[in-house]
Order: sequence, then structure tokens, then C-alpha cells
Amino acid sequence: MSPVRQAASQSSSSTTSTQTFDTTGFPQWAKDMRRWDIIAFGAFPFAMFFTSFFYDMHLWNKANGRDMSDEGRRYAPWPLKSAGGVEKTKEEFERTLLMAAGVSMTVAFADLIIVLIKRNKERRRIESMPTGSVIINTTPYEQDGEGSDGAVDKIDIMDIFDLINALNFNNAPEAVDTEAETE
Repeated sequence: MSPVRQAASQSSSSTTSTQTFDTTGFPQWAKDMRRWDIIAFGAFPFAMFFTSFFYDMHLWNKANGRDMSDEGRRYAPWPLKSAGGVEKTKEEFERTLLMAAGVSMTVAFADLIIVLIKRNKERRRIESMPTGSVIINTTPYEQDGEGSDGAVDKIDIMDIFDLINALNFNNAPEAVDTEAETE
């Protein structure tokens, strides 16, 4: 039996089960490195685009002072470049690539520093509390409309009873007037 048939038969006969991935067993530094990795690789395409654009702007300014004629736009960055534009050399492309990698790593390090500062600040706040203190996590009150200051309006108890009676009478079957039918 060929490996292709084995793979096909394995996928068709196997049952799929969903498993949740528990990250509680990992140390915090591993989670932080994973976050750094995700942010660095996620920021790289944006960093590459902006680095290329600004490097091309620098080259365009250096070549002819950002001339907008057809001849001058040969050095312009991508959206402004005319046909037959001057391409980057291999060294310029490598320089742009390294600058983009540096920018994305800088963004990832900045995020890591911010997260570590916030975590240490929260840890110090909790450690400074007296022993046996209750930690209460609060969430803000959801405002229902514009101009609401978040205060709960006073409700009259009679309004609640009127509302309950209205709901009960609307859902109840119609009562038959027996006296009107007998006459």
C-alpha cells in the first residue's frame, strides 16, 4: 500500500476530537517570549512597507529633490513611481530588510517592557495590601444611552406593579363575560 493511500485512509477513518490547549504549565518567561515572537513577526510586514516607502522617499529626495516630472518620478516610491522606475540595488534592499527587522523587534521589545511594567506594578499593589485583604475586581457600569452619567434612575414601586399587571393581562386568555351571555 502506498503512503498516499495510507494517509488518505488514516484521515477518513480517524475520528476528530477537540482538545483544549492548557498553557498553565508553561513558565511566564516562555509566554512572554511567545508574545514577543508573535508581535515581532506580526509587525514585520507593516515595518517593511513603511521602511521601504520612507527609504525610497529618501533616495528620491537625494536623487533629484522629489521632482514630479516623468523623469524625476523614476526614483519615487512605489505608488508614485512612473514606468521604467529605478529599482533598488541588492545592498539597498538588504539595508531596507534589516531596518524593517529592527523596527519590528523594537516594537516587540517596547510591548514586552510595557507588559512587564504593568505586571510588576500590579504585583506590587497586591503585595502591599494587608494580609487577609479581599481582592475585588470591578467592572465599569454600562451606560445605556448618550448623555447618561451612569447613575441609576429612581424607580417607583407602583410603576413596577403596573408593568407586571400589564404583562400578565396581555398574555392571559380573554375572559368571557358570562352575565352578558345569559341575558
